[in-house]
Parts: sequence; structure tokens; C-alpha cells
Amino acid sequence: MLLAKVIGTMNATLKHPRLEGAKVLMIQPLTDDLAPKGTPFLAIDTVQAGVGATVVAVREGGSALIAYGDKEAPVHAAILGIVDQVKGVAVP
Repeated sequence: MLLAKVIGTMNATLKHPRLEGAKVLMIQPLTDDLAPKGTPFLAIDTVQAGVGATVVAVREGGSALIAYGDKEAPVHAAILGIVDQVKGVAVP
């Protein structure tokens, strides 16, 4: 699992049939100090997160598929939760 910041949304005119209706967000991985780390990537939103939210995500197919609820979907990453605090500090 990793901390990430939602930095954008993804719109597609055509999606795989198993992803119809799914919200896909661009997320930026973060360090424990909430600084950007690595390269942003796309993830399926399973918790109704929005741009600017700090989230917990997985970037591994098996866990992402379980979170999404469709083991046949082409999903590699998923957002699992919205973060309120990190080490007792409120997340902006």
C-alpha cells in the first residue's frame, strides 16, 4: 500500500467493457512526509475520492482486483481509502 494525492481525473471515450462506469483518477505517490515521490499513475477509484484528496492505494493487480470487485477486469491499481491524518497531523 502507498500514500498518494489525487491530482486529476481521466476521461475516456472508449473503455474496456468491465470498466464501464468506473471512475479512474491520476494519483501522485507520496513519502511519509507527504512530499511527491516517483511518477503519477492511474488508479480505479473505489471510495469516491476527489481531486486534492490524500488516499491509500495499491499498485498490485491482485489487491486492486479484489478492491474493484471484478476479478476479470484489466485493473492494476486501485484507491482503497481516503486519509484524514498521517502521524497525528491533519492532511490538507
